[in-house]
Amino acid sequence: MAKTRVGILGYGNLGRGVELACGQNDDLELVALFTRRDPATLAVLTEGVPVYSADDMAAHKGDVDVLVLCGGSARDLPEQTPECAGLFNVVDSFDTHANIPVHFANVDVAARAAGTVAVISAGWDPGMFSLARLYAGSVLPEGRDYTFWGRGVSQGHSDAIRRIEGVADARQYTVPVPAALEAVRNGENPELTTRQKHTRECYVVAKDGADKAAIERAIVEMPNYFA
Repeated sequence: MAKTRVGILGYGNLGRGVELACGQNDDLELVALFTRRDPATLAVLTEGVPVYSADDMAAHKGDVDVLVLCGGSARDLPEQTPECAGLFNVVDSFDTHANIPVHFANVDVAARAAGTVAVISAGWDPGMFSLARLYAGSVLPEGRDYTFWGRGVSQGHSDAIRRIEGVADARQYTVPVPAALEAVRNGENPELTTRQKHTRECYVVAKDGADKAAIERAIVEMPNYFA
């Protein structure tokens, strides 16, 4: 049986997760890792897998059946997915819910022009959990669904904070609001906004001399992430 040749763009937590998943599936073969860092500095988990500069992806167009994009939704995927869809079949996990229609349109144009297949937002939510909600709503038409996350670290939100000028490192914890949880569990069917369901706890390490007030303002005013 021929294996699907997989390439990975981005070697952070997501990239390493995809790498491990490839090793657990006999029909997949990891054939290339692409990075914006110096390829010589990457210590990869899978022995023998070559690491290339992201700038050299076009040279490996015929070597990869599907490229899995493991960048962040805030700044990476809106540019990377349409660009890469012009070269490869691609999969991404774009998770900025409000911007999915725009992202879909941009990727669709590139994929149609190149004759490639592009699957977007194939993560947990949006992705598999979205399907679970769809199935539940189909068989429970009088029901309502509520999504609560945490308490736990959000990779996407943490990545968005780390991209702010002056931030050395950061983690964002998503914490359900106890009163909102209790209202749902009591069967009250409340109308809840995103802000009413969760508290976003942000832990930030600022670079020396950074404008901390500007960092705080950028976090509080960041669209799509902390509303």
